[in-house]
Amino acid sequence: MKKKSSAKQSPAEVGIVNKELFKALADLEKERNISQDYMMEKIVAALTNAYKKEFGCENVVVKADPLKQEIHMFREYTVVETVLSPKTEMSVADARQYVPLINIGETFEVEVKPTSFGRVAAASAKNVIIQGIREAENGMIAKEYEDKKESMVTAVVVRVDPTMGNATVAIDKNELVLFRNDQIPNETLSPGDRIKVFVSETRKSAHGQAVLLSRKHPDLIRRLMELEVPEIKDGIVEIKAIAREAGSRSKVAVWSNDEKVDPIGACIGPKGARKAEVTKELNGEKIDIVPYSDDKAEFIRAALAPATVDSVFQTPKGEKTYCAVVAEDQLSLAIGKEGQNARLAARLTGATIDIKSPKDTQG
Repeated sequence: MKKKSSAKQSPAEVGIVNKELFKALADLEKERNISQDYMMEKIVAALTNAYKKEFGCENVVVKADPLKQEIHMFREYTVVETVLSPKTEMSVADARQYVPLINIGETFEVEVKPTSFGRVAAASAKNVIIQGIREAENGMIAKEYEDKKESMVTAVVVRVDPTMGNATVAIDKNELVLFRNDQIPNETLSPGDRIKVFVSETRKSAHGQAVLLSRKHPDLIRRLMELEVPEIKDGIVEIKAIAREAGSRSKVAVWSNDEKVDPIGACIGPKGARKAEVTKELNGEKIDIVPYSDDKAEFIRAALAPATVDSVFQTPKGEKTYCAVVAEDQLSLAIGKEGQNARLAARLTGATIDIKSPKDTQG
């Protein structure tokens, strides 16, 4: 069994003293509840890796001494009879200059202080601390927003990146990023704007944002309608399905649990006020509110609004494939611009819909 010893060093050979570093770690623990031991482990690991690369060998050991507030670096050697690898091995005669009673097969450490030690130590410590703060902040934010996942919150735009288009928004005391691809297309955000965002995901992440926000998510419409329509909040009216092409058009299927309550009328509101508020928040996005039905054919008929559908029937092509027959003058309306109306209806109902005129179904 190998025995490890440490070579005695003169006072001039002690490791770098960095009281500022240890104070920074103490402050970090106090202010952000990040363990000093945890952070020091990361710093030691970073320094070890840095010097392994610098020396091109694996026998580099970095140690921290919190009591003396010092960081030491060592090279570990194995005592051998014949030296074949000078970077990791040392003869008995040379080794005994450091550890007088050491024998062949034993290992020992010799402290070294390359001129770059202090510089690399400072840089590595700084990087690790920055990363540690980021991890801690992301972890705390993720934990804070865990109960807000899949909910809607109000955010204030702080700034917008002119190159990437990402918007930094303030929610409570936190600043989060609303990425460009999660914003409503063609919507221009400016500092000071108050917007509603959907918390689509929370996660602990060392890299990137821990809370993902969206204004494109279909459930943003669900939360907005819950806010504007008391019958939905009270459970009288249910939103059964949503199909959305953010910034352009959405279809919402609703159902009433009370036969005395018209679900569409409740969602539209007096003089269209409720739906208008949702549309306003979504930068003018058009919203079709249609009645839900357990009868798939009836549901498809309603989903193809504003077109008038003559009939809907299931085709032999598959269980979820249907044909909707519309008059010639209703074809373009049923299909919609660039196929949008048909596409949203299919997504809303979960069916494949073939739209045909009466003459196309003959024969």
